[in-house]
Amino acid sequence: MAIPSFCDERFPLRLSLSTSGGPERRTDIVRLSTGFENRNQRQRHSARRYDAGSGVKALADLALVLDFFEARRGRLVAFRFRDPFDHASARFGLPVTAFDQTLGVGDGQRTEFALVKRYGAGEGAYERPICKPVADTLRVAVGGTQTGAGFALDAATGLLRFDAPPVAGAAVTAGFLFDVPVRFYTDHLAINLAAFEAGEIPTIPLIEVRA
Repeated sequence: MAIPSFCDERFPLRLSLSTSGGPERRTDIVRLSTGFENRNQRQRHSARRYDAGSGVKALADLALVLDFFEARRGRLVAFRFRDPFDHASARFGLPVTAFDQTLGVGDGQRTEFALVKRYGAGEGAYERPICKPVADTLRVAVGGTQTGAGFALDAATGLLRFDAPPVAGAAVTAGFLFDVPVRFYTDHLAINLAAFEAGEIPTIPLIEVRA
């Protein structure tokens, strides 16, 4: 039986709440003899790294992680992970609304819009593609009016498809929760039974993948 490269199952949600980590970028820097620098980004998008080990203490949690790790075959199969700091289209602490993120402007022909999240403002804003949205949290508005029909979401890619193209000039906006596609960074899971009915996994490194 063929093993898929991605599993839609999410890493245990309660264990992700104590996770440390965040985005990592790769920048090449060359310092010139004049004192100026040339800086170039090696990748357009950041890649997130996490360590979920700090949330695992109880034996039941250790068993849960062990089961999840083995089912993913270690590094082989990627999966969904909920970033405790950044998992919504809205700003941290605010509720999701249909007006959180602008996906594009209708031209009377276009029917597909990719989910994105922007960081910053103006021309210098970073636009992050969202490929693993949580389908039942999606809110959509066209031309400033929220709509609950006439579209479908591909939760595996983050692509929003309308039955009919939005009219020219109508802004398409959306709000949603989302997960990060990740895999285990190592093929080894080190479990320590520190005490009766307690234990720990010192580190569970995860890395974002393109899926």
